[in-house]
Amino acid sequence: MLSLSRQKPRQQKGVFLMSTLHQIDLQFNPQLSLSNNGGQLSSDAGLLLVQEFLNRIDFDSLVQEHSPFFDPRKYCQHTPVDLFKQLLFQTIAGYKADSASDCLRNDPIFTLTLSKERLASQPTISRFVKHWDHQTVSGLQSLNFQLGERFVHQMNRQEMVIDLDSTHSDTFGYQEYAAYNGHYQTTGYHPLLAFDGLTGLFLDAQLRPGNVYTSNGAAQFLRPILERYRGSSCERRCLVRGDSGFATPAIYHLCDELQATFLIRLKSTAKLQRFGEERVLYSDETDFTKQEVQWQSLDYQASTWQRPYRVIIKSTRKAGEYLFHHEFLVTNLEDLFPAAVFPMYQHRGVMENDIKEIKYGFFFDKTDYSGFAQNATRMMLSGIAYNIVQMMKHFTFPKKDQKATVSTIRFKLFHIAAKVTTHARKICVQLSSTNVFDRLFWQVLHRIQTFQLY
Repeated sequence: MLSLSRQKPRQQKGVFLMSTLHQIDLQFNPQLSLSNNGGQLSSDAGLLLVQEFLNRIDFDSLVQEHSPFFDPRKYCQHTPVDLFKQLLFQTIAGYKADSASDCLRNDPIFTLTLSKERLASQPTISRFVKHWDHQTVSGLQSLNFQLGERFVHQMNRQEMVIDLDSTHSDTFGYQEYAAYNGHYQTTGYHPLLAFDGLTGLFLDAQLRPGNVYTSNGAAQFLRPILERYRGSSCERRCLVRGDSGFATPAIYHLCDELQATFLIRLKSTAKLQRFGEERVLYSDETDFTKQEVQWQSLDYQASTWQRPYRVIIKSTRKAGEYLFHHEFLVTNLEDLFPAAVFPMYQHRGVMENDIKEIKYGFFFDKTDYSGFAQNATRMMLSGIAYNIVQMMKHFTFPKKDQKATVSTIRFKLFHIAAKVTTHARKICVQLSSTNVFDRLFWQVLHRIQTFQLY
């Protein structure tokens, strides 16, 4: 048996450097040794499922059609589309830092998935990022819409629930237009987001400075979303939902203009509270030991509104209390009973989970670039990665796994050990024979290969 060298690992700032280490014995069992020269191995074999799915939905043609990347280079080994897809797959796999590309350059699964002999290095990616601008952001928004439209069309849906919200992305160091936000009590950005409340589909996002109010620019942000998704189908119905931060006449008037309905929470005012108190009913038979809920509806027009709108009042008296607490929604829905309107709004709470998923699972709040447009582009890239996984879950996962988070999906499907061997005319990927989730892997692969895009 050939004996390998056993150089001691160098230590720098508490981290062992393995560049010169060939083999090391383990202390708990001297008969065991570890080395980092295992050959053509990968821990990301499940990414082949992602590429197979993208092939089924003809994703590459969408990217080529809507490619917004500027490239001044005359000769290059990695095209802008190559670099975009590399970052996309790194995000889906869970590699947040661009520098991960240095370790993945020769990964056999990544190179097979992306059809490259070798991936781009981190310096190459950095040069690519420097050319991102506002046109790049706009191009990725168009790409994301086309991807979302395929999703909606495939499901043959004629209704959408557009949930609006904002979140905060912390910044560290210098980032262009980063500012202090008093509500979150931290410095960063304050992006707007829109999701489809029925499927969790990411519709769009807009990066904003950190010090702007929630509704700042919300109507301008909402208009292209409504125009795109309503315009793509003359029969599609859209409902817009938002919390009290989006209770602005500009959104009400926009929905009227584009024939969309809206359901938005109103902040409590003295006038609205008085309306609620005037309409609650007390009875001699009231059991104050039990909770009581009453529903009311009225036509109301604030001074800034162009016309009256319907205001739904939910009055709740908790058990053991004598006074009612009032909540208010404004809507242009005229036909529903008041008791049915609030449950429709409360389903909006699912969006909080969508925001957490896109932020922590797909690094939506990754803001370590210095330029504003660069951070906005990276945000949209995360949104596209999120939608790809959403589509895979809806169309190819067993029903019991369709609500799994991406961290669970990576654990079960994406991070699978594999060995790659090359023969005369064939490349063979040999998956681990001890994979606990082997059955799920082959189920998903079968569903992908039989999936038909309409």
